[in-house]
Parts: sequence; structure tokens; C-alpha cells
Amino acid sequence: MAYYRKCLEAVTEQLGRFKPEKDSPGQFLEAARTSLQTLSPQKQAFVWEVLSGCIEYRKLLTVVVDAFYMREGRLCLRADYNLFQVICYLATFQLEELGFRLFCSIVRSQPADKMRKVSQSRFSSDPRAKFLGFFFNPLNLCSWIKDEWSLIYETAHVKDWTDPLLRWQPEVQELISQLEGQSTSQPPLSKAKVTEPKSFNLTVPRPRAIPVPEPVPVVAKATPAPQSTYQPPKEPKVLEMTKRYNRRRAEELLLRANLEEMRCAVPRARGEAPTQGSRKLQLRFLPRIHKTPKLTFYRPNKVPVKLNTATVLREGALYQRQVEKELQRVDKLVDGAGDFTEFLEWQKRMRAKDQEEQRAADVCRRLRGKLSHEEAALARQQLLRENRHRATRKREEMAELMQQCAERRLQEEKAQKELVEQVAEGQKNIKVAQMKLLKGRRQTVQEVAEESRARLQRSAAEAKEEQRRRCELISQLRALESQPKCQGKLVDLTQIPGHGLEGEMSIVELRERLALLKEAQQREEEERRDQIIRGKRAKSRELQNVLEQISLCRTAMGRSAALRWEEKKAAAPGAPSQDERVQELQRRIEERVAERRRQEAELSVPALRAPRPKPRAQLKAQHWLELEQSRERRLRAMQRSGSACGSARRLQAA
Repeated sequence: MAYYRKCLEAVTEQLGRFKPEKDSPGQFLEAARTSLQTLSPQKQAFVWEVLSGCIEYRKLLTVVVDAFYMREGRLCLRADYNLFQVICYLATFQLEELGFRLFCSIVRSQPADKMRKVSQSRFSSDPRAKFLGFFFNPLNLCSWIKDEWSLIYETAHVKDWTDPLLRWQPEVQELISQLEGQSTSQPPLSKAKVTEPKSFNLTVPRPRAIPVPEPVPVVAKATPAPQSTYQPPKEPKVLEMTKRYNRRRAEELLLRANLEEMRCAVPRARGEAPTQGSRKLQLRFLPRIHKTPKLTFYRPNKVPVKLNTATVLREGALYQRQVEKELQRVDKLVDGAGDFTEFLEWQKRMRAKDQEEQRAADVCRRLRGKLSHEEAALARQQLLRENRHRATRKREEMAELMQQCAERRLQEEKAQKELVEQVAEGQKNIKVAQMKLLKGRRQTVQEVAEESRARLQRSAAEAKEEQRRRCELISQLRALESQPKCQGKLVDLTQIPGHGLEGEMSIVELRERLALLKEAQQREEEERRDQIIRGKRAKSRELQNVLEQISLCRTAMGRSAALRWEEKKAAAPGAPSQDERVQELQRRIEERVAERRRQEAELSVPALRAPRPKPRAQLKAQHWLELEQSRERRLRAMQRSGSACGSARRLQAA
């Protein structure tokens, strides 16, 4: 029992040191092998084999142990996490090799008291029995454990691991009953003797002297915050009063309009005054007015745009250049220059022809996109077929590699056992050399300690002498500072210093000259301000004239644009002609679609999860719809650009 207990303790200790996110398995196993050299060769081989297996199948073991803590082991100690992993590994991969009797002795080697959580009430069952019952439960093995392990390894390997566990089910149930009976037969824990503390016999310290209080510094009084900080602003109140007044006024106007509309509801003779009954009848036929909680006022959509000075001048210069060009053109026509009407008509015909070619090119480009889409689908199907063949080859190669790895592992274990025997023989000679080296090191440590002690004594004496000298200097400086000094000097502001410099003057004269200079600067600033105001007024008049000219030009351009729009609506472009390129592309697309559907029918294989083609079809339809909309938008933009060029030429001709 003690033999296997020490082995499991060594394995759990090494597993607790392993950090999968930081350590690599190979380096960690090499470091663990060096740390396990103190054990015997048999223990070392067993511990290293179990440790390497736990690290290799760490994902499988983590699935089972985490589920145990989540479902049935909530009251078990987290310190036994690595121990449960070791038991799970031995039961899954080493039970056939070890034998059930040896497996039982390994499980019983762990004391049940250390695995229990100490509290006011003890467990009724052993944690080892709980874990074995949870792991060997056929319902768990055949359902979620098999599914979770199949996500990590192949289903065939998982089946080879779970089937032996189901065969050992009766023997494991006997072991669980024995562990539960052993836990119930153990006597309760005896109460430990309570330690009674005693107070230390220490000397009473002297009371501390009360320090002299330091003078409280006088702080300047802060300026208080203004009263407006704590008062709400007046603007919300004014807005609220305005809203209430507008609401009341709107309700009165609405009531008056309803009365005017319904006044003819009660007929009476001409010139007859309305009686009390007629008033009641009239009020009876009036519609009931429902007060709305809030009136909504809508702002106009066309808000005037405020132009800055640069924009106004730029637009005015543009219209001025256009007017000058038009005047030059009129002068040339008067002098006998030719007209560009025939050229403009030819240009219009060429532009219409270019637009038709552009539409045909757009249709061809869209069809080429569809063709490339179908070819890509065919390429994906071909790639899927190649991937399936490649996957089968990979599985065969992986099986061969696993067999080679197992053979190599057996050879390495044999070589390691031989190396362990050689190292054990070499350690006997190492101990004698270590004792000699330890004696020499102790002697050198004593010599170094004596030298450092003498050096510390010398440095302490020097520091004490330096402190005494500094105290003497501080006392002398304080004595010099405490001596009284005569401070104070009479100053005559009207007296000239008399340093012999050119332009010397008294402080009073300097102040008077500075005052005169300040007055002169203020006069200059006022003159400059008047000049700036006059310049701004002249500039505003010029801008007003430019704005009037711009408004006239905009009105004329708006009328010409309306005429062009009417002409454009009258001559709408026809549909793009179907040329040979478009027909050829449509024929190729139909061939690709037929070929793709034939290959899909050949490659149809029942899968675990059926694909959902509906969202893909919707995305495909949406993609082609967006392409059609973009083509229409591009066509409209080309038409607008062509109309804008024609309007500019007509403006020049006007």
C-alpha cells in the first residue's frame, strides 16, 4: 500500500506543477525525469509512464473529472483533482495490463480521511467510490462521455476504450461497495486538545513624550462662487411660458373654427335671436374637442443656405466669366464666325451610340460575373472531391505513424531503464566528492563572514563621526540665522538715480510718460477701428450687388435646366441591344449551370447535418438584385452627366 501511495503522490505532485499554457510536454517530462532520480528504478519507471500518459491524454481526463465535480463531486476537495485524473487514466488505459487486483490495491492505497472535506458533518460515502461509480456508470459511458471523446479522437479508438470499461462493470461495483463499507466502519475523529495561550512577560514601555504642536498655516480665503451657479437659467422658463401661450391660443382658434362650422346645425328664422333652447341644441350638435397633450409645429423643408464671402465672390466670378465668354461668342458671330449646331448634333448622336455600347458592356460584365460564379462553384466541387481522397490517404498514413510511434516508445523505455541503472552506479562515487566540496565551502563562508563583520564595524564608526560633524555645522548655521538684521530703506520717487546713464528720469516722470504713451495708443486704435468699419461697409455693399447678380443668373439657369429636362423626358433611351457577345455568354452560363447541377447530383452524400440551401439562395438572389440596381444607378448618373454637359453648351450659346 505504501509503495503505491508514494508513487501516486509523486505523480500528482508533478501534475500539479504542469502548466499546459506555458510548459511544453517534452521539456516538462525531461525535467520531471531529472527530479525523479531519487526514487528506485521500478518506482521511477511506473511514475514516468503514468505521468506521460496523463499528459498525453489530458483532454480526455479533463472532460471526465470536470463533469464529476460539476454533477456529483461538488463537496469533494479540489486538491484531489490530479488524483482523480490518475485513477481515470489507470482505469481507461492500464486496467487490462495491471489487472483488477493490482488496480484495487492502488485505489485502496489512498487514505479516505485525507480525501474528505473536514467540516461539522462527515460524508456518508468515500470520494473514491463516488468517482468510480460516476465513471463506470454505463449510462454515462455510452452517452455523453463517448460523445465528448469522439470530438477529440476517432470513434473507433473511443469504442476500443469504452468497451473494456463496460466489461469490468461487475468487479468495479464490488470494489465500490467495499470502499463504502470501509468508510462507514471507520471510527469518528477524536477531538484534538486545545492549546491555551499565555501572555508574554514583557517590560512595560515608557510613555511617549507629547510632541510640540506645529503652527497651523494660514490659508488665503477663497473667492465664493457666484449666486448664478445655484440658480436655474431664465431661458427654460421663458420657453415654457411661450409654449403655454401658443397652446392656449391654438385651442381658442380651434374652438372658434368648430363653432363657425357647426353654427348651421340649428335652423332659425331670419333676424330671430337665438333662444336658450336653440343654444342648448346647438351645443348638443357641436363636436367634442379633445385636448391634445402637445402640439407639433413642423419647420419648412427648404431652409435658406447662408453663403460666406468667399463662396459669393467665387460664384459671382464664375457667372462673370460665363457672361464674358457669351459676349465674345456673340461678337465672333457678328464678325462672321461659323455655328456649332451641326457639330453638337453629331456629338449628341455619338454620345447616344456610346451609351448603347456602354449598356451592352454592362450587360456583358454582369453575365461574365455570373459565369465566373458558376465556374467557381464547379471548382469548389472539384476541390471537395480531391479533399475526400486526400483525407482517406491521411488516415492510412496516421495509422502507420501511430504503430511506428508505439514501437519507438518501447525502444526508448528500454534505453531509459539501462541509463537509470548506469546513473545509480555513478551516484555512489559522487557522494564522497560532494562531502569534500561541502567542507571547503563552509570554511570559505566563515572567512568571508569574518571579513564582512570587520568591514561593517569600520563603516559604522565612520558614519557616526560624519553624523556628529553634521550636527555641529547645523548648530552653527542656526546660530548665524538667529542674529537680527536691519531691513528697510527709504525711497524717494521724485529723485533721479544718478547712475550716469543717458535719459535717466525719476519714477514719477516715467509714470507720466507712460500715461501719455497709453493715450496716444488708444487714439491710434480708434482711428484704425473707424477705417475697418468703413471698409466693411463698402465690402458689404459690393457683396449685395454680387448676390443680386447671382440670383438673376440662377433664375435663368433654372429655367434652362427645366427646358432641358422636358427635352430629355421626351427622348427617352431605348433598351440595350442584344449583340452576339451577350448571347454567347448566356449560352455558356446555361452550360455551366447544367454541368454544376449534374455534379451536385453525383456528389450528394447523406451527412450528419443536412445543409440549408434557403439562406444561400436568398443571398444569391439579393446579390444579383444589388447588381441590377447598381447598373441602373450608373445608367442614370451617365444620363445626368450628359444632360449637364448639354445644358452648359446651351448656356454658352444663349
